[in-house]
Amino acid sequence: MGGVILAATRKPPSAPAAALAGKAAAKAPAKTIPVDTEVLQVFTPDYWQEACRHLVAKDRVMKRLIPQFGDACLQTRGDAFTTLARSIVGQQISVKSAQAVWARFAKLPRKMTPANVLKLKVDDMRAAGLSARKIEYLCDLALHFDAGSVHVKSWESMEDEAIIAELVAIRGIGRWTAEMFLIFHLMRPNVLPLDDLGLLNGISQNYFSGDPVSRSEAREVAAAWAPYCSVATWYIWRSLDPIPVDY
Repeated sequence: MGGVILAATRKPPSAPAAALAGKAAAKAPAKTIPVDTEVLQVFTPDYWQEACRHLVAKDRVMKRLIPQFGDACLQTRGDAFTTLARSIVGQQISVKSAQAVWARFAKLPRKMTPANVLKLKVDDMRAAGLSARKIEYLCDLALHFDAGSVHVKSWESMEDEAIIAELVAIRGIGRWTAEMFLIFHLMRPNVLPLDDLGLLNGISQNYFSGDPVSRSEAREVAAAWAPYCSVATWYIWRSLDPIPVDY
């Protein structure tokens, strides 16, 4: 999705994005990386090596795939709001397009926080390449975080399904987005996102010679992956695109 080019004519100031939303109603030690002027902590799961050994022993495809990617593994930036916002931006567009839109959007606030997103102008967000619907979703997400409607501090101790139930109450977050959050932010080891087309396509290519795969067939394949379905899913994604997805 490309950015919107604004005409060089004088226009009345755009209303803050918040007005639109109101109308719409276990980790390894962190390392820090600079991103523009902001320093983010990046975490990797401490179960990764154990999971790889398990999958290599249990699954012939994993035995072939895992050595191809060396030390690469799942990473999280450690910020819940940013992870969910990136998931919303990436809905229904390619990874490449999502990265381009996010790069433009992330430059708008001084820092990516719920309060700062609510101060953004709709026109600026549209110019970054966001659709009107995604702007509504991002603002509703920011409203939930800003108002304390989501129990961020309790998530580490909550079951996967309980977290999913809380997240899907936010506009624009369905089960798929909630499962991406479980994988990429909370780094839960045993999430199987059966609504993910990339996972189904990867299982088709790697296990069924390209033939279409049903959800039940995918679930049967994944039985050998437990309790590390998230890790196996990550390697299936890599088999289709060696560049890791970043949320």
